[in-house]
Amino acid sequence: MKGEPAHKKMHLAWFVSATLLGLATCVPIERPKEKQAAEAPPEAPDTGLYYHRYLQEVINVLETDGHFREKLQAANAEDIKSGKLSKELDFVSHHVRTKLDELKRQEVSRLRMLLKAKMDATMEQNVQIDHLALLKQFEHLDPQNQHTFEARDLELLIQAATKDLENYDAAHHEEFKRYEMMKEHERREYLKSLDEEKRRQEEAHFEELKKKHKEHPKVNVPGSRDQLKEVWQETDGLDPNEFNPKTFFKLHDTNSDGVLDEQELEALFTKELEKVYDPRNEEDDMLEMEEERLRMREHVMQNVDLNKDRLVTLDEFLKSTQKKEFNEVDGWKTVDETQIYSEAELQRFEAELVAQEAELGRRAEHLRQQHQELQQRQVELDAQKKEYQQVVLQMEQRKSQQQPGQALQAGPGGELKFQAQPPHAAPADQVVPPESHPVVPEQNPEQNHVEPLQNQQHPEVDIQ
Repeated sequence: MKGEPAHKKMHLAWFVSATLLGLATCVPIERPKEKQAAEAPPEAPDTGLYYHRYLQEVINVLETDGHFREKLQAANAEDIKSGKLSKELDFVSHHVRTKLDELKRQEVSRLRMLLKAKMDATMEQNVQIDHLALLKQFEHLDPQNQHTFEARDLELLIQAATKDLENYDAAHHEEFKRYEMMKEHERREYLKSLDEEKRRQEEAHFEELKKKHKEHPKVNVPGSRDQLKEVWQETDGLDPNEFNPKTFFKLHDTNSDGVLDEQELEALFTKELEKVYDPRNEEDDMLEMEEERLRMREHVMQNVDLNKDRLVTLDEFLKSTQKKEFNEVDGWKTVDETQIYSEAELQRFEAELVAQEAELGRRAEHLRQQHQELQQRQVELDAQKKEYQQVVLQMEQRKSQQQPGQALQAGPGGELKFQAQPPHAAPADQVVPPESHPVVPEQNPEQNHVEPLQNQQHPEVDIQ
């Protein structure tokens, strides 16, 4: 992709990974070919999507195909949204298609492993799993075809990333609201645990921190002339009287791709955020600072990003400086000056917490009962084991009584040991002295047939 403008190269990567659709219309920035060849291409931002790696790998492979890259340069946002660009996948090289097929098989395998892990954690083992039905819950690929990457897969990937990232900010705001409600809930519960005097002291301390947090310099409206001129002067070290929007844009287009992306915009708000938040101060919450940064970026995008592609082009930026809002001198209302939640929402949140605690209590009680049952079962098994051992011991004692003179020996584990006796051995107290009876040769029990006389050698025994 040597010699190609950076913003063209990153068009699909940025759009698919951050729903950034407008790079095809950006003003190219000419740079020497030697410099372009030496520079590493800018990395696409991490979207935070659970399929981000698959998304980025698909983009990287598509960028290597000359035909697709050519169609991409001529495409507009509508072509990408409508799926027209996805149909160009049929014309890419066989080598690229083979790589895409392999990426899809790897993604399907990864999803199957995730599903199996989830099912193993919630279901019994050896349960038959319908992988096809479960894969349908993932919208970024075609589950009907699990082996090859087709135009439908690219279309679904773009649609899923667009929808998921459009909902990302809303999900972040909701998460922050729950965080703030939890803070207030815990504060109130803590106050309830104190006596009257300590409660008054804690509330006075809380109000003091709130007041101290509000004692900060004026926060300029993000994207306004005052805010940008402050960056121009304090960050860029330039004369505020010589502020030039076009020069400002190029200075802060840090990767020189012809647009200001969300990260580059958020970097412009650092000075404003430092007026309000300091990690060394007890009264300043750094999670609130990140919420503030997000709100500032959304405000600028709403007023500057005309085609809603989550990118600010030079043309859009210059047009925003012509609006009356650009000269707005009123200050910015920070998070602590904005009502994040109502008292009714807080009460509903606390009711949810009570219900969750009750459910956890029921589960804990159920587990406790199961533990007691297992302990009782263990006691019963131990008692049965002892009973069986007593029975075995009694049986062996009866055997020993029938054969006196043989003491039972116990092993290291309490088990009984027995000594084998030779065949036909008589007890010690019944042994006949050799001189009282003649010796009778022992007969071979295996000789059950009569052998010829010449083969039999029996000593003559006087039996009278």
